[in-house]
Amino acid sequence: MAQAISNFAHCEALVREADPDRYWASLFAPADKRPHLHALYAFNFEVARVREAVREALVGEIRLQWWRDALQGEARGDVRANPVAAALDDTIVQFRLPRQSFVDLIDARIFDLYDDPMPNLNDLEGYCGETSSSLIQLSSLILANGSNPGTADAAGHAGVAYAITGLLRAFPHHARQGQIFLPADILTRHGVVREDIVTGRGGPGLKGVLADLRAVARRHLEQARRLRTTIPGAAKPAFQPLALVEPYLKVMDRRDYDPFHTSVDLPQWRRIWALWRGPF
Repeated sequence: MAQAISNFAHCEALVREADPDRYWASLFAPADKRPHLHALYAFNFEVARVREAVREALVGEIRLQWWRDALQGEARGDVRANPVAAALDDTIVQFRLPRQSFVDLIDARIFDLYDDPMPNLNDLEGYCGETSSSLIQLSSLILANGSNPGTADAAGHAGVAYAITGLLRAFPHHARQGQIFLPADILTRHGVVREDIVTGRGGPGLKGVLADLRAVARRHLEQARRLRTTIPGAAKPAFQPLALVEPYLKVMDRRDYDPFHTSVDLPQWRRIWALWRGPF
Protein backbone atom coordinates (compact mmCIF):
# COMPACT_ATOMS: atom_id res chain seq x y z
CA MET A 1 0.00 0.00 0.00
CA ALA A 2 2.78 2.42 0.92
CA GLN A 3 4.54 1.73 -2.37
CA ALA A 4 1.36 2.30 -4.34
CA ILE A 5 0.81 5.64 -2.60
CA SER A 6 4.39 6.60 -3.42
CA ASN A 7 3.92 5.63 -7.07
CA PHE A 8 0.81 7.76 -7.46
CA ALA A 9 2.47 10.67 -5.64
CA HIS A 10 5.35 10.45 -8.12
CA CYS A 11 2.86 10.65 -11.00
CA GLU A 12 1.12 13.65 -9.46
CA ALA A 13 4.40 15.54 -9.06
CA LEU A 14 5.43 14.69 -12.61
CA VAL A 15 2.15 15.88 -14.12
CA ARG A 16 2.09 19.04 -12.04
CA GLU A 17 5.55 19.97 -13.34
CA ALA A 18 5.38 18.71 -16.93
CA ASP A 19 1.71 19.00 -17.88
CA PRO A 20 0.23 21.79 -15.73
CA ASP A 21 -2.89 22.26 -17.85
CA ARG A 22 -4.01 18.68 -17.33
CA TYR A 23 -2.90 18.85 -13.70
CA TRP A 24 -5.09 21.86 -12.92
CA ALA A 25 -7.94 20.32 -14.89
CA SER A 26 -7.66 17.12 -12.85
CA LEU A 27 -8.50 19.05 -9.69
CA PHE A 28 -12.10 19.28 -10.94
CA ALA A 29 -12.35 15.49 -10.71
CA PRO A 30 -13.35 13.67 -7.51
CA ALA A 31 -10.40 13.30 -5.13
CA ASP A 32 -10.41 9.50 -5.30
CA LYS A 33 -10.08 9.56 -9.10
CA ARG A 34 -7.28 12.12 -9.33
CA PRO A 35 -4.37 9.73 -8.61
CA HIS A 36 -5.51 7.51 -11.47
CA LEU A 37 -5.84 10.45 -13.84
CA HIS A 38 -2.34 11.50 -12.83
CA ALA A 39 -1.06 7.99 -13.62
CA LEU A 40 -2.65 8.22 -17.06
CA TYR A 41 -1.26 11.69 -17.75
CA ALA A 42 2.19 10.76 -16.43
CA PHE A 43 2.28 7.82 -18.84
CA ASN A 44 1.30 10.14 -21.67
CA PHE A 45 4.13 12.50 -20.77
CA GLU A 46 6.66 9.68 -20.59
CA VAL A 47 5.91 8.43 -24.10
CA ALA A 48 5.54 11.95 -25.52
CA ARG A 49 9.00 12.97 -24.33
CA VAL A 50 10.86 9.98 -25.75
CA ARG A 51 12.19 11.99 -28.71
CA GLU A 52 13.61 14.56 -26.30
CA ALA A 53 15.32 11.87 -24.26
CA VAL A 54 17.17 10.05 -27.04
CA ARG A 55 19.58 10.95 -29.82
CA GLU A 56 18.63 8.22 -32.25
CA ALA A 57 15.19 7.19 -33.43
CA LEU A 58 16.01 3.51 -33.01
CA VAL A 59 16.72 4.02 -29.32
CA GLY A 60 13.39 5.81 -29.06
CA GLU A 61 11.63 2.86 -30.67
CA ILE A 62 13.25 0.58 -28.09
CA ARG A 63 11.91 2.76 -25.28
CA LEU A 64 8.44 2.75 -26.75
CA GLN A 65 8.66 -1.03 -27.15
CA TRP A 66 9.45 -1.29 -23.43
CA TRP A 67 6.20 0.51 -22.65
CA ARG A 68 4.32 -1.64 -25.14
CA ASP A 69 5.69 -4.80 -23.55
CA ALA A 70 5.03 -3.50 -20.04
CA LEU A 71 1.37 -2.92 -20.87
CA GLN A 72 1.08 -6.36 -22.42
CA GLY A 73 2.89 -8.10 -19.56
CA GLU A 74 5.94 -8.98 -21.65
CA ALA A 75 8.61 -6.57 -20.40
CA ARG A 76 11.77 -8.01 -18.97
CA GLY A 77 12.94 -6.93 -15.56
CA ASP A 78 10.79 -5.53 -12.80
CA VAL A 79 8.24 -3.28 -14.47
CA ARG A 80 6.84 -2.48 -11.03
CA ALA A 81 10.10 -0.71 -10.23
CA ASN A 82 9.00 2.06 -12.58
CA PRO A 83 6.54 4.17 -10.54
CA VAL A 84 4.60 5.41 -13.57
CA ALA A 85 4.26 1.92 -15.05
CA ALA A 86 3.22 0.51 -11.68
CA ALA A 87 0.62 3.20 -11.02
CA LEU A 88 -0.71 2.90 -14.56
CA ASP A 89 -1.03 -0.87 -14.28
CA ASP A 90 -2.97 -0.50 -11.02
CA THR A 91 -5.26 1.99 -12.75
CA ILE A 92 -5.80 -0.25 -15.78
CA VAL A 93 -6.70 -3.20 -13.58
CA GLN A 94 -8.98 -1.26 -11.23
CA PHE A 95 -11.00 0.42 -13.99
CA ARG A 96 -10.74 -2.36 -16.58
CA LEU A 97 -9.20 0.00 -19.14
CA PRO A 98 -8.58 -1.41 -22.64
CA ARG A 99 -4.86 -2.07 -22.97
CA GLN A 100 -5.08 -1.87 -26.74
CA SER A 101 -5.85 1.85 -26.47
CA PHE A 102 -2.51 2.36 -24.76
CA VAL A 103 -0.70 0.28 -27.36
CA ASP A 104 -2.32 2.32 -30.15
CA LEU A 105 -1.24 5.53 -28.41
CA ILE A 106 2.34 4.26 -28.23
CA ASP A 107 2.29 3.21 -31.88
CA ALA A 108 1.10 6.70 -32.88
CA ARG A 109 4.04 8.22 -31.01
CA ILE A 110 6.51 6.46 -33.30
CA PHE A 111 5.83 9.31 -35.73
CA ASP A 112 7.40 11.71 -33.22
CA LEU A 113 10.78 9.99 -33.50
CA TYR A 114 11.33 10.87 -37.14
CA ASP A 115 11.31 13.99 -39.31
CA ASP A 116 8.85 12.57 -41.81
CA PRO A 117 6.17 15.03 -42.95
CA MET A 118 2.57 14.66 -41.82
CA PRO A 119 1.05 13.60 -45.17
CA ASN A 120 -2.35 15.28 -44.91
CA LEU A 121 -4.97 16.68 -42.58
CA ASN A 122 -6.71 13.33 -42.27
CA ASP A 123 -3.47 11.77 -41.00
CA LEU A 124 -3.01 14.60 -38.50
CA GLU A 125 -6.54 14.13 -37.18
CA GLY A 126 -5.89 10.39 -36.90
CA TYR A 127 -2.68 11.03 -34.96
CA CYS A 128 -4.52 13.39 -32.61
CA GLY A 129 -7.27 10.83 -32.20
CA GLU A 130 -4.92 8.02 -31.19
CA THR A 131 -3.14 10.25 -28.69
CA SER A 132 -5.18 13.13 -27.27
CA SER A 133 -8.69 11.81 -27.96
CA SER A 134 -7.77 8.43 -26.54
CA LEU A 135 -6.51 10.10 -23.38
CA ILE A 136 -9.83 11.91 -22.90
CA GLN A 137 -11.80 8.72 -23.47
CA LEU A 138 -9.62 6.76 -21.02
CA SER A 139 -10.06 9.56 -18.48
CA SER A 140 -13.82 9.32 -18.98
CA LEU A 141 -13.70 5.58 -18.29
CA ILE A 142 -11.83 6.20 -15.05
CA LEU A 143 -14.35 8.82 -13.96
CA ALA A 144 -17.21 6.45 -14.85
CA ASN A 145 -15.67 3.68 -12.72
CA GLY A 146 -14.83 1.59 -15.76
CA SER A 147 -18.29 1.67 -17.31
CA ASN A 148 -18.77 2.90 -20.86
CA PRO A 149 -19.73 6.58 -20.47
CA GLY A 150 -20.82 6.95 -24.10
CA THR A 151 -18.34 9.75 -24.73
CA ALA A 152 -16.36 8.32 -27.65
CA ASP A 153 -17.62 10.78 -30.28
CA ALA A 154 -17.25 13.82 -28.03
CA ALA A 155 -13.80 12.66 -26.93
CA GLY A 156 -12.79 12.24 -30.55
CA HIS A 157 -13.53 15.83 -31.48
CA ALA A 158 -12.32 17.26 -28.17
CA GLY A 159 -9.00 15.47 -28.42
CA VAL A 160 -8.33 16.69 -31.96
CA ALA A 161 -9.14 20.28 -30.98
CA TYR A 162 -6.89 20.11 -27.93
CA ALA A 163 -4.02 18.35 -29.71
CA ILE A 164 -3.93 20.63 -32.75
CA THR A 165 -3.91 23.63 -30.43
CA GLY A 166 -1.04 22.08 -28.51
CA LEU A 167 0.93 21.39 -31.68
CA LEU A 168 0.43 24.99 -32.81
CA ARG A 169 1.66 26.21 -29.43
CA ALA A 170 4.73 23.99 -29.78
CA PHE A 171 5.41 25.05 -33.37
CA PRO A 172 8.61 27.06 -32.59
CA HIS A 173 10.11 24.13 -30.70
CA HIS A 174 9.24 21.60 -33.38
CA ALA A 175 10.55 23.90 -36.13
CA ARG A 176 13.93 24.13 -34.41
CA GLN A 177 14.04 20.35 -34.23
CA GLY A 178 13.16 19.94 -37.89
CA GLN A 179 9.91 18.24 -36.90
CA ILE A 180 6.89 19.20 -39.02
CA PHE A 181 3.40 18.33 -37.80
CA LEU A 182 1.75 20.67 -40.32
CA PRO A 183 -0.02 18.57 -42.98
CA ALA A 184 1.76 18.49 -46.32
CA ASP A 185 -1.45 19.05 -48.29
CA ILE A 186 -2.14 22.33 -46.46
CA LEU A 187 1.49 23.41 -46.83
CA THR A 188 1.29 22.79 -50.58
CA ARG A 189 -1.95 24.73 -50.86
CA HIS A 190 -0.23 27.78 -49.37
CA GLY A 191 3.06 27.32 -51.23
CA VAL A 192 5.09 26.52 -48.12
CA VAL A 193 8.01 24.07 -48.16
CA ARG A 194 9.81 22.39 -45.29
CA GLU A 195 12.84 24.68 -45.59
CA ASP A 196 10.63 27.72 -44.96
CA ILE A 197 9.84 26.26 -41.56
CA VAL A 198 13.11 24.75 -40.38
CA THR A 199 15.08 27.83 -41.41
CA GLY A 200 12.60 30.20 -39.76
CA ARG A 201 11.72 32.07 -42.97
CA GLY A 202 7.98 31.77 -42.55
CA GLY A 203 6.11 34.28 -44.66
CA PRO A 204 2.44 34.88 -45.55
CA GLY A 205 2.03 31.31 -46.75
CA LEU A 206 2.92 29.92 -43.34
CA LYS A 207 0.51 32.30 -41.64
CA GLY A 208 -2.19 30.96 -43.91
CA VAL A 209 -1.33 27.36 -42.99
CA LEU A 210 -1.49 28.11 -39.28
CA ALA A 211 -4.76 30.02 -39.68
CA ASP A 212 -6.26 27.03 -41.50
CA LEU A 213 -5.24 24.72 -38.64
CA ARG A 214 -6.70 27.07 -36.05
CA ALA A 215 -9.95 26.86 -38.02
CA VAL A 216 -9.74 23.06 -37.93
CA ALA A 217 -9.21 23.12 -34.17
CA ARG A 218 -12.22 25.41 -33.75
CA ARG A 219 -14.35 23.19 -35.97
CA HIS A 220 -13.63 20.18 -33.76
CA LEU A 221 -14.15 22.29 -30.64
CA GLU A 222 -17.60 23.25 -31.90
CA GLN A 223 -18.43 19.63 -32.70
CA ALA A 224 -17.42 18.60 -29.19
CA ARG A 225 -19.64 21.32 -27.74
CA ARG A 226 -22.57 20.14 -29.83
CA LEU A 227 -22.10 16.70 -28.29
CA ARG A 228 -22.01 17.97 -24.70
CA THR A 229 -25.38 16.42 -23.92
CA THR A 230 -23.84 12.97 -24.53
CA ILE A 231 -21.29 13.53 -21.76
CA PRO A 232 -22.54 12.37 -18.35
CA GLY A 233 -21.80 14.60 -15.39
CA ALA A 234 -19.28 12.16 -13.92
CA ALA A 235 -17.16 12.23 -17.10
CA LYS A 236 -17.11 16.00 -17.60
CA PRO A 237 -13.77 16.59 -15.80
CA ALA A 238 -12.10 14.54 -18.56
CA PHE A 239 -13.08 17.32 -20.97
CA GLN A 240 -12.01 20.18 -18.69
CA PRO A 241 -8.73 20.91 -20.58
CA LEU A 242 -10.84 21.77 -23.63
CA ALA A 243 -11.65 25.07 -21.89
CA LEU A 244 -8.14 26.26 -22.75
CA VAL A 245 -8.39 25.74 -26.51
CA GLU A 246 -10.12 28.99 -27.42
CA PRO A 247 -7.99 31.21 -25.13
CA TYR A 248 -4.80 29.79 -26.66
CA LEU A 249 -6.14 30.15 -30.20
CA LYS A 250 -7.02 33.79 -29.53
CA VAL A 251 -3.38 34.50 -28.64
CA MET A 252 -2.43 33.15 -32.07
CA ASP A 253 -5.11 35.26 -33.75
CA ARG A 254 -3.36 38.51 -32.80
CA ARG A 255 -1.80 40.64 -35.53
CA ASP A 256 1.57 40.66 -33.76
CA TYR A 257 1.65 36.87 -33.49
CA ASP A 258 5.01 35.54 -34.68
CA PRO A 259 4.83 31.74 -34.99
CA PHE A 260 8.58 31.39 -34.50
CA HIS A 261 8.93 33.59 -31.43
CA THR A 262 5.61 34.35 -29.74
CA SER A 263 5.07 32.34 -26.58
CA VAL A 264 1.51 31.09 -26.70
CA ASP A 265 0.78 30.96 -23.01
CA LEU A 266 -1.58 32.34 -20.41
CA PRO A 267 -0.99 33.59 -16.88
CA GLN A 268 -1.79 30.87 -14.38
CA TRP A 269 -4.79 32.74 -13.01
CA ARG A 270 -6.30 32.97 -16.50
CA ARG A 271 -5.81 29.28 -17.09
CA ILE A 272 -7.44 28.38 -13.81
CA TRP A 273 -10.28 30.84 -14.47
CA ALA A 274 -10.90 29.31 -17.91
CA LEU A 275 -10.87 25.81 -16.45
CA TRP A 276 -13.26 26.86 -13.70
CA ARG A 277 -15.68 28.28 -16.27
CA GLY A 278 -15.40 25.02 -18.20
CA PRO A 279 -15.44 24.14 -21.90
CA PHE A 280 -19.20 24.00 -22.32
